[in-house]
Amino acid sequence: MVEVKITEDIRIGGKNPCFIIAEVGQNHQGDIEVAKKLIKAAKDAGANCVKFQKTCLNEKFTKKYLEKPYDSPNSWGKTYGEHKRHLEFSESQYRELFKYAQEVGILFTASAMDMVSFDFLVNIKVPFIKIGSGDSNNLLFLKYAASKKIPLIISTGMVDKQAVKTIYDIIAAQHKQFCLLHCISAYPVPFEDCNLTVLQDYKNTFDIPVGYSGQEVGTAVALGAIALGAKVLEKHITLDKGLRGTDHVCSLTPTEFQQLVRDVRVIEASLGTPIKKVVTSEIPCIDKLQKSLVMGCTKNKGEILYPGDVKIKVAEPKGLNALHFEDVIYKTLVYDKKEDEPLNEGDFC
Repeated sequence: MVEVKITEDIRIGGKNPCFIIAEVGQNHQGDIEVAKKLIKAAKDAGANCVKFQKTCLNEKFTKKYLEKPYDSPNSWGKTYGEHKRHLEFSESQYRELFKYAQEVGILFTASAMDMVSFDFLVNIKVPFIKIGSGDSNNLLFLKYAASKKIPLIISTGMVDKQAVKTIYDIIAAQHKQFCLLHCISAYPVPFEDCNLTVLQDYKNTFDIPVGYSGQEVGTAVALGAIALGAKVLEKHITLDKGLRGTDHVCSLTPTEFQQLVRDVRVIEASLGTPIKKVVTSEIPCIDKLQKSLVMGCTKNKGEILYPGDVKIKVAEPKGLNALHFEDVIYKTLVYDKKEDEPLNEGDFC
């Protein structure tokens, strides 16, 4: 399995812990001070990275699309363009947020929504760039991003498996420093549409780390993704789920995000290995409760042990493990044995 190198100290995939991204997106409401609060909240919650979205509006949208009326409870303007301009930070503001994240001590990046934004993020030296599901069919952009040979994390909402293979082939032709995230692009995603077992298919198909970007309500589905092997987990973070915007309802508050991180680490620790064996923590219970072979009646040296002569009980002292029941039946005792006395190796032949 290829590992994706994010920094000198952080890698994704293999035996490395899940890389957890706190997605701010546009939950900052266009307010840089709110954005900074979310960066700090992500750090305090234990996220590995905080992520925004960077867009050059004229590159992503047509003029007509930007000019269309936007009459919505979530609108920040009369037209869609006004709405998006309100939510879009300038390049200088992004540099300020990048610097603040460094001061706080958390990785900072953004989804590049177009080639101009991609180049800007490369220029400020983010550790990796996210490509959102909105560009999962944008083959020109994907080829351009691949050519820059910077680590990528790519969401795969709104397309089928064949398109995901195309994405893989485009990036892999240039490098293997990328991850694919299973994603369903709905806000929020109905639980029955999450299709987490796609993660298993991705793991079996692709030789790179895979993960999950979740837009569903709560944390249960995200934790299921960890159990299924997600090496990247992306969830939205907000200061208040009642704020204006479609993402807040499927976002986590700082307290919820902190609990998510704790639960992810618990699940990772609990997954262990696929080898079933007795572990150290079981020894006290073995000593107290595990069954032994004991005599069901008193018998003398030279007598044969029949099935009814041997019982299985919790004994003191312990005898042979009860799993050996069939091994002692029809054997001959070499010592006198009393009822309830444990049977041990050497007691029969």
